[in-house]
Amino acid sequence: MASRAGSSVLFLVLAAFIAGASAATFNIRNNCGYTVWPAGIPVGGGVQLNPGQSWTVYVPPGTSGRFWGRTGCSFNGGRGHCDSGDCAGALSCSVSGQTPATLAEYTIGANGALDFYDISLVDGFNQPMDFSCSTGVNLHCPAAGCPDAYLYPTDDTKTHACASNSNYQVTFCAWRNDASMIKMSVE
Repeated sequence: MASRAGSSVLFLVLAAFIAGASAATFNIRNNCGYTVWPAGIPVGGGVQLNPGQSWTVYVPPGTSGRFWGRTGCSFNGGRGHCDSGDCAGALSCSVSGQTPATLAEYTIGANGALDFYDISLVDGFNQPMDFSCSTGVNLHCPAAGCPDAYLYPTDDTKTHACASNSNYQVTFCAWRNDASMIKMSVE
């Protein structure tokens, strides 16, 4: 009986490892000179990133979602408010942020299908953002109306494809190159 239980545990550990191995990795970095509270749904929730900090999120295959930056936030015990991108007063978001919000949108392919990603300004602009895939192009959006972003819902030429379950980089204020920034990670 003990060997059956041990086999079950081994199977679960192996299944979790295989599932994690095929997940897409998102590295979200705050390159701004101010604090940003990035958020993500349906995976991620939200965290506080001081200048120079990064946050790693693993997104399973078959997931469509978005990340965005919130600004001017104040939280106490996981509840509070943000001046832009607020998600019902929660630090860890489970709903989309209020407009305006610059969005990094994605669909992670399942079973070897391509991934798709874009920057959207359909909900407005609140944060300069770069969004790239390890096997695709870098999208650069430093201001409202940037040519790399969706500006209206049917602006379908702005979606880009890359290899299945690639790695992604979302950078707030990518244009900033300040060597004095703190280098710290939040997992």
